Amino acid sequence: METNLPSEPLSFDVTGRISTSCHEVYEAVADPEKLSAYFTTGGAQGRLETGAEVSWDFHDFPGRFPVQVLEAIPDERIVLKWAGEGVAADDGLNTVTFEFESIDGYARTKVKITESGWLSSPQGLTGAFGNCEGWTGMLCAMKVWLEHGINLREGFYK
Repeated sequence: METNLPSEPLSFDVTGRISTSCHEVYEAVADPEKLSAYFTTGGAQGRLETGAEVSWDFHDFPGRFPVQVLEAIPDERIVLKWAGEGVAADDGLNTVTFEFESIDGYARTKVKITESGWLSSPQGLTGAFGNCEGWTGMLCAMKVWLEHGINLREGFYK
């Protein structure tokens, strides 16, 4: 069976709105203690700052994931690189971009997460779909944690 997959690397976007300020949402991603409270179930090590290399650990995918921070502009944008399966780049890394935008008179924040660099192959598609699920879960967990103080992921994977 022949498939007509695109020849260019694939990317996806995940977007959500959280009822708090850009600063609070940005810090929920950049601060390792806050990120560990609702997302990195095995813990995050290191603050997301331009030029830093940090690590994330997840109970559902045990083992530390090294994360390179290419850019961190407080309350606006974070750009990361991390490894994936089925990645197009020679270094085996994909790019993840978080964009934070104030909406509704600064009462809420629109968060857009883009991950790019997947091969147009079965392995690349599997990796992209898996990570798309992961980033969607992260946004849902962050919203509930910031707005209601509830950790959705607690006990979910372990």
